[in-house]
Amino acid sequence: MKNFRSLIAVAASAVALVALALTLESAKHPKDTLRLLYWNIQNGMWDGQEDNYDRFTDWVKAQNPDVCVWCEAKSIYKTGTGEKAAPEDNYLPDHWGELAARYGHKYWYKGGQRDNYPQVITSKYPIENVARIIGEKPDSIVSHGAGWAYIEKNGRRINIVTLHTWPQAYAFNVAREQREQSRREHGGDLYRRLEIEYICRHTILTEQDAANQMWMMMGDFNSRSVKDNWVYKFPEDDTRLSVSRYVLENTPYIDIIAERNPNNFYSSTGGKSRIDFVYCTKPLYDRITDARIVDDAYTRPVRDAKKISNFYHPSDHLPIIVDFDLTE
Repeated sequence: MKNFRSLIAVAASAVALVALALTLESAKHPKDTLRLLYWNIQNGMWDGQEDNYDRFTDWVKAQNPDVCVWCEAKSIYKTGTGEKAAPEDNYLPDHWGELAARYGHKYWYKGGQRDNYPQVITSKYPIENVARIIGEKPDSIVSHGAGWAYIEKNGRRINIVTLHTWPQAYAFNVAREQREQSRREHGGDLYRRLEIEYICRHTILTEQDAANQMWMMMGDFNSRSVKDNWVYKFPEDDTRLSVSRYVLENTPYIDIIAERNPNNFYSSTGGKSRIDFVYCTKPLYDRITDARIVDDAYTRPVRDAKKISNFYHPSDHLPIIVDFDLTE
């Protein structure tokens, strides 16, 4: 029995070493590679509040990203509860510089913030703001705000657009008694389409030569892609596809995950929906060496055991990693 237990222990150690080796191998990338990590971390990584964000920062550090884009980058709730914390007690977003330093990033940037769900960029390289986007009242409000910033690596300017569109089935700012009617009229989808048009008009579409420049746009779009409709089988004019249709038909952006996996579908949530996207222009797309939605032992969404609201551990979304070869 003792020998059997020893064999089990040796086998377990071997498995752990293999897993560690795979993680470290994944984290390696040439110095001229730009590794992007995007993730909607649900309520400012609510799951991470329990352990001072140790598992979160350890996992990020193991991926060795050069740039991170975080959706829902603000703390909202008290640890382990669905009770909102006082604003002064929330760690994020004010302390992103401190948190990012733990995984090796010196710089951080917050885009336009209208509510509790801003996006934050952290980076090994200086981040320059171009525009913090919140839209215009009364009819062009960008619900969660958006951002346009850029970094430079190997003498190349890389524009980064972050966003998180309206999540509900009814339109933004609709009175409670009118929400059901708005749902029936696809108000949420129509509002998301308004948001993406506004964001694109104020970012990539301001540049006549954008198709020949390096641009990336990413976020939680809360909508489906026409590129995935072979799986969904929605009617061609379904409003759930309207956001992606606008991006693909009116901008030079390419849907990275879809284009690199034409015969496979990968959900970006714990369910069966790809609603998180990373787009880029062809000068960047042609430099991609790897792109994947990361579903591993840490990132895989698990519903909170106490069923607090709709919270998951570590998040209800999966991260996306993209490597770009920026060799001169």
